[in-house]
Amino acid sequence: MSFEELPHTADIKIRARAATLGELFSDVLAALMQVMYGIDRSGGISREITIEAPDSESLLTDILSEVLFVSEVDGLVFQKAEIRIDGSRLFARFDGEPFDPARHSGGTEVKGISYSGMSVKKDENGYMVEIVFDV
Repeated sequence: MSFEELPHTADIKIRARAATLGELFSDVLAALMQVMYGIDRSGGISREITIEAPDSESLLTDILSEVLFVSEVDGLVFQKAEIRIDGSRLFARFDGEPFDPARHSGGTEVKGISYSGMSVKKDENGYMVEIVFDV
């Protein structure tokens, strides 16, 4: 897992790096869950999601927005994700557990994912993105 929190005036900004686009998206999801629920998360419940979008930034925003929705509506906290991207389609399998107020209440509520300034970049070392979580 390779992500770090960057300074931001009002929200939470994350920079993530990975060898593949799927790993990058998985790392950003891990960052989102850590911001929201801390590091004490485990598995046991699986959820699969397929999303289609025109570009990498839209795919990332859409999958994170869907995770926010599922987390809020179904009360699930995800530990990890296996993500595969094939052109404009994203296939994700999430592993998580039910929300437990005793273990998961120490984080920060994330209200949404911002497109502002987001750009998924590829270079000789792999992929990198900076993304803002609206809190």
